[in-house]
Amino acid sequence: MTPNPRHLILNLLLGAGGQALSARTAVAACALFGLRENSVRVALARLAASGLVEPAGRGSYRLGPQAAGLAGDVAQWRGAAARLRDWSGGWIAVHTPPGASAGAAAPAATRRAARRTRERALGLLGLRELEPGLHLRPDNLAGGAAAVRDRLTRLEPDGDAAVFVARDLDPARERRARALWDGSALNRGYRATRQRLERWLARADRLPLADAARESFMLGHDAIRQLVFDPLLPAPLVDADARQGFIDAVARFDAAGQSIWNRFREETAP
Repeated sequence: MTPNPRHLILNLLLGAGGQALSARTAVAACALFGLRENSVRVALARLAASGLVEPAGRGSYRLGPQAAGLAGDVAQWRGAAARLRDWSGGWIAVHTPPGASAGAAAPAATRRAARRTRERALGLLGLRELEPGLHLRPDNLAGGAAAVRDRLTRLEPDGDAAVFVARDLDPARERRARALWDGSALNRGYRATRQRLERWLARADRLPLADAARESFMLGHDAIRQLVFDPLLPAPLVDADARQGFIDAVARFDAAGQSIWNRFREETAP
């Protein structure tokens, strides 16, 4: 995967702990991935126009007011383990009436965009469709239905889904609900990603800075995306210890990656 300049610049700023990013460093960072200076400067101008970044002095930028949602997504993955609570067997249920986000009279493109927004929101919350319009996830997130409702509203502002707790499903639906996720595949993913990150960390000190920066970005991006979209299921649906080991490995890798990129910023600062 070759990141686009916009994505790379935003990720550098999100990981910079509030520090500004110089245009020179942005150009140097994008060059690691074969991206041209002109495309980087165009991306900076468009990010500024959209309010995602703003000037922070001559030739430097910081996150803008429209980046608050992105920063919130970062906070979500960093606090994944703290968002869990014991599962007593209940389910968070989300009922989404067909076409609720965009009426039948809306243009097809508008309906497709609304459907993509809804699907992404449900995926980020670990919800799966049990029956048409009815999505479930275990009720093991701190804050319960109220917290899920709040986050769903932020992810899909125009939605009107009903969010509630469901209990005492009939035996057939209970079996189907528990089979909505492939727990074995999730467990394999936890272990494989942890091993990949730990192997890289063991040799990172021997890499040239440019290689370390490029590789840490790529590996970190994939690992964080895996964690962001992880459904955070309880045991016995997944191996909770394997997931915690994966989360801890991502946190260690992220800290190492931030250190590498801080060195890169220092070396490329004006």
